[in-house]
Amino acid sequence: MHIAAVIPGSTPGFIPSPDTGVWNLGPVPIRAYAMFIVLGIIVAVVLGNKRYEARGGRPGVITDIAIWAVPFGIVGGRIYHVLSDWQIYFGAEGAGFVAALRIWDGGLGIWGAVALGAVGTWIGARRNGVALPPVADAIAPGLALAQAIGRWGNYFNQELFGSPTTLPWGLEISPENRPSGYGDFSTFHPTFLYESLWLVGVAVVVIWADRRFNLGHGRAFALYVVLYTAGRVWIEALRIDSANEILGLRLNIWTSIIVGLGALAYLVISARLKPGRELIVQEPEPNEPETVAKVE
Repeated sequence: MHIAAVIPGSTPGFIPSPDTGVWNLGPVPIRAYAMFIVLGIIVAVVLGNKRYEARGGRPGVITDIAIWAVPFGIVGGRIYHVLSDWQIYFGAEGAGFVAALRIWDGGLGIWGAVALGAVGTWIGARRNGVALPPVADAIAPGLALAQAIGRWGNYFNQELFGSPTTLPWGLEISPENRPSGYGDFSTFHPTFLYESLWLVGVAVVVIWADRRFNLGHGRAFALYVVLYTAGRVWIEALRIDSANEILGLRLNIWTSIIVGLGALAYLVISARLKPGRELIVQEPEPNEPETVAKVE
């Protein structure tokens, strides 16, 4: 681990930075960023399957849908990241097209991942003969946990941290990874940790609210979006990495506000128009009769 330098107005980081985010298993590099993404996907699929089956759904449906949703989501996340921070790759001193493809170096935009991942989920749901809203409700808390786990990849890459801080849980960042103008600071807000903890809380609240209020018709998913975007606004405001801005606010803050308000509107309107939970009507497996499962 690096040793944080002690400077006036600063304290050694309580959270040390890893020396590396890559380990070589013979000729094969094992990258922490990819490892945490894969682990998050596994958790999301396992929990999603369990929740969907509890609603009366056919076992294994979420796994089948994930085959479509996951690659779509990864591609969408990368596209959003590259487009929203295009100057990093295609600016005057950009890293170039090849670097834009190096997803293992970090850089997945959640908005692109959700948008294109939703397209993949829709395709997978159609191919499995199931409705999309119950699937979205089933996977919502798992998505939050997947994001919480994935944020630890940013920790190993020493990226997406916040402004300098003297708090005892400040994150130590090595000099080569500090943004321009922050070379004299050694400890920063661990925004990866803030977001990870917030997302665990989001998952817990969604599961509780789903049971308490019998959420249906996509409202568990909408609640996840509302809670996530609320946390993302204040966490994003702490970050000091370069980002495009509109009217003095980072692009991701505007996106969070717009998406969050849209999800909140859907949550309220949907509850009035379609109270309670829907029936899960599924296409039968080969040689099996059609099943209709009522979700309580």
